[in-house]
Amino acid sequence: MTASMTAFSRQEAVFDWGTISWEIRSVNQRYLEPHFRMPEGFRELEFNLRDQLRKQLTRGKVECQLRFQAIDKASSGLNINADNAQSLAQALQALAQHMPNLAQPTALDVLQYPGILADSGNDFDTMKKEVLALFSAGVKDLIQVRLREGKALEEMIHQRLDAIDAIVVEVQAKLPEIIAAQKQNLLDKMAEAKLELEPTRVEQEIVIVAQKADVAEELDRLAAHTKEVRRQLKQKGPIGRRLDFLMQELNREANTLSSKSIVIETTQSAVELKVLIEQMREQIQNIE
Repeated sequence: MTASMTAFSRQEAVFDWGTISWEIRSVNQRYLEPHFRMPEGFRELEFNLRDQLRKQLTRGKVECQLRFQAIDKASSGLNINADNAQSLAQALQALAQHMPNLAQPTALDVLQYPGILADSGNDFDTMKKEVLALFSAGVKDLIQVRLREGKALEEMIHQRLDAIDAIVVEVQAKLPEIIAAQKQNLLDKMAEAKLELEPTRVEQEIVIVAQKADVAEELDRLAAHTKEVRRQLKQKGPIGRRLDFLMQELNREANTLSSKSIVIETTQSAVELKVLIEQMREQIQNIE
């Protein structure tokens, strides 16, 4: 299914030790570019978190923010070892004298120090496990949002493809009439100028005019490209880069059609094609 790179997800969970929440935002980006903001106490989880993203997403700038609000320890039933806490505080003060620019530890950092909180290792193992689980739920939700956005983009692209196909069919139907009109126009101008040219020269001029007016090859390629775009939209996995390439090919044919145009009908059609292609290209920038 087509997936957008633009999405947002927020997940929150409340436990007896505190509240955690994840906010995950993604926008379009050529490659996968994750960014994490989280309390230092959970920073060691970043490798696992990045690995989760790499396994499920391939493109997009993804900003992930973890918020943690601890519950008051006095009312939570968790005991703090006062002696160990005092010793740690004295050690931190001594360290600060030698390293005045050292960042101050957060309350969560202090609580994680061995011996400060009774059974702290098990408690924090549980906390980290819940943080990872909530992140997984957030990524899953983000993917669903990206798929819903992708479906809307796919519908918009199909509408533009339908319009392009209609223009191609219309110009193809008019092509014999356009070529015949240009041939007659050349003959009329020669008659008005009373030019007497060799029959072979006249034929050569008619062939040149016909070649300039004949855009059948460009129309065939436009139809082939729209067909390929539709096929790509049905593929599984990332398709954004291939669609972007196809937009370049469509635009190239529209430019050629415009440059070869010698009648107002094909000129107007080329302009309409460029508008439709640009509308698709802008939206395809958001497709994974």
